Amino acid sequence: MEKKMKLKENRTSSIVLHNLLIAVLAFIWLIPIVWLLCTSFSAYSGMNTSTFFPKEWSVAQYVKLFHPDTVAQFPQWFLNTFVIACFTCVISTMFVLMVAYATSVMRFPMRKPLMNMAVILNLFPGMLAMIAVYFTLKSFNLTNSYVGLIMVYSASSGLGYLIAKGFFDTVPRALCEAARIDGCSEARIFWQVILPMSRPIVVYTVISSFLGPWMDFVYAKMILNAGISSKYTVAIGLYKMLDKSLINSYFTQFCAGGVLVSIPISVLFVIMQRFYVEGITGGAVKG
Repeated sequence: MEKKMKLKENRTSSIVLHNLLIAVLAFIWLIPIVWLLCTSFSAYSGMNTSTFFPKEWSVAQYVKLFHPDTVAQFPQWFLNTFVIACFTCVISTMFVLMVAYATSVMRFPMRKPLMNMAVILNLFPGMLAMIAVYFTLKSFNLTNSYVGLIMVYSASSGLGYLIAKGFFDTVPRALCEAARIDGCSEARIFWQVILPMSRPIVVYTVISSFLGPWMDFVYAKMILNAGISSKYTVAIGLYKMLDKSLINSYFTQFCAGGVLVSIPISVLFVIMQRFYVEGITGGAVKG
């Protein structure tokens, strides 16, 4: 009995310590987010580092965001980013799911070497190819265009097939074989058998594909480099507000824009959280 009591006490103390550690880390992680949110409601337009909370509260900066001027054109930036993210999301999702289906269900020559090559290529950061990508787009007159940006975001998305493949590996093969016996083509099996049973991984892939262009700054800045404010994405436009000559007038608007940009993603994630977690855990079962 004493041993059991000691085990229970040790287990309870370890749980308390773990939860306390998580609470401390969560508090540290939330500090900059809370500061950004509070600063966005400041009546002062510049940067104020003397106090954590603003001395005067106001929603004027949010109102200004939706009244564009020569510098801040937030509604247009938001629309540009949304259009790019939606097109990229659709194209990337299809690439990822089709590659994952081909590597999981189909058998063809060089399958394993191609899978290994894709995994190895995915280990290298995409930034290494920036110069080559830029000059390739420039030779086809695709710089300063949303088409070029969407192509860059979508082109290599199929390399991220591994989690989706792991999920497809859990789908019973008997269903695919039965569909083939009934005369179904591979395309019909993919659309009518595999995808209806794979909602979690589809949702996970959609959210991941949408997040990339929504938050990206580097490639957007490199490709959309003409300096035309109305063509900026949200990331470029908000970064422009931090210029030395503008920060004292637009810093609070920058914070307000950061809050507004996070809302669609937060809402989408909260709604789809159950499927998102199922997609990750299901895809981690097999590799």
